[in-house]
Amino acid sequence: MEIALLVAVVGFAWFWLDSLHIRELAVEAGKRAAEQYGLQFLDDSVANSRLWAARDGNGQMRLQRTYHFEVSDTGSERLSCSVTLLGNKVEKLDMPPYRDNVYTLH
Repeated sequence: MEIALLVAVVGFAWFWLDSLHIRELAVEAGKRAAEQYGLQFLDDSVANSRLWAARDGNGQMRLQRTYHFEVSDTGSERLSCSVTLLGNKVEKLDMPPYRDNVYTLH
């Protein structure tokens, strides 16, 4: 019983520390994307919205996490974005169209 409890505590500690590291990677990815497009990265944070298991390109099971964050092009509008990481690699970054990257065809 004590060994099972110790294994559970160690597993939880590993998961918590790993989640902190992955969250920092998500913040950096969001900041880089915002900077690349001339947007403001708001609140300097991300929020985890989804966690599940998925296979990477080598067929190994990894944790896949999606984080939501907000950016602004004007300072007053908030645009909702997300970044998905598979393991510790950015897999997908979703940013909606905003005023400066939408063109009208005549």
